[in-house]
Amino acid sequence: MQRVLLGILTPSSNTVLEPLTSEMLRGVPEASAHFGRFAVTRIALSEGALAQFATPEVVKAAELLEHAKCQVIGWSGTSSSWLGFDSDNRLCKSIESSTSARACTSVLAFNEILQKTGARRLGLVSPYTDEVQAAIILNYQNAGYEIVAEQHSGLEDNYSFSEVSSSQLELMIREVATLKPEAILIMCTNLRGAPLVEELEMELGIAIYDSVATVVWKALQLSGIDTGRIKGWGRLFREVT
Repeated sequence: MQRVLLGILTPSSNTVLEPLTSEMLRGVPEASAHFGRFAVTRIALSEGALAQFATPEVVKAAELLEHAKCQVIGWSGTSSSWLGFDSDNRLCKSIESSTSARACTSVLAFNEILQKTGARRLGLVSPYTDEVQAAIILNYQNAGYEIVAEQHSGLEDNYSFSEVSSSQLELMIREVATLKPEAILIMCTNLRGAPLVEELEMELGIAIYDSVATVVWKALQLSGIDTGRIKGWGRLFREVT
């Protein structure tokens, strides 16, 4: 069986996405995730915080994953949701020109999923500050989507996102669901949203897309692996092809 090596770019202060990504891949034994970190400690719109996502720094981390011969490199982060979606398009082009890997990101995968499913009325859940949340909403509105409900935690320290409890996150998702969006986006790869998706989707009857899951979904697609093999992590893997 030929190995499928997935490189996953990771914010340095993230403690959630690595175990969740590996757990999602449990049912695909030929695939493994290999992680490369670069410095991210704060999520804000200040100059210093935005500079953390400068393309050269991210590409450096991607080039190290090239040493492991990863066939796909995915940015498991949501920075382009507030920086602008073109930032991820540029990043993917830079990674693909600097390595032999295909490239993808959580947010570009979100947007592809929304296009494929036709969902336009969205709910948004994140741990971010008012300012960052407003920037995300504006970017999606400018792309033709309607954010009908949102919840956010008002946090800036990236590590603190991992300490939002599952019960808190579930309450936020349920609150957003009351306005009946066509899909709910969990926008942050340092939130423990993915394990909640399967049960809440069945209960609420609303598609829930988590940013850790979306990059795994796209990386598997680029690797030629049937995403339907991923069981227990929501309708994304079963229904969106």
